Amino acid sequence: MSPQPAQLYWESTYAITVALMTHCPQHNPEDVGLEELAQLVEALPGFADDPAMVTERILLDIQNVWYEETTNL
Repeated sequence: MSPQPAQLYWESTYAITVALMTHCPQHNPEDVGLEELAQLVEALPGFADDPAMVTERILLDIQNVWYEETTNL
């Protein structure tokens, strides 16, 4: 039996970033709009938060960390 993925919440910016890099390597954070980013996050394994709770600030934080992590590789 494989372990369950950790639960992700909107405040889990770094964990979401790692999950995006793992599950969506074909996406470039510079090319992903905020609506698409929200959809990608909500589709991640282990995402357990209320989709209605997301704000533009949360999405921008996720996008910024994702960009920083992908450009530092």
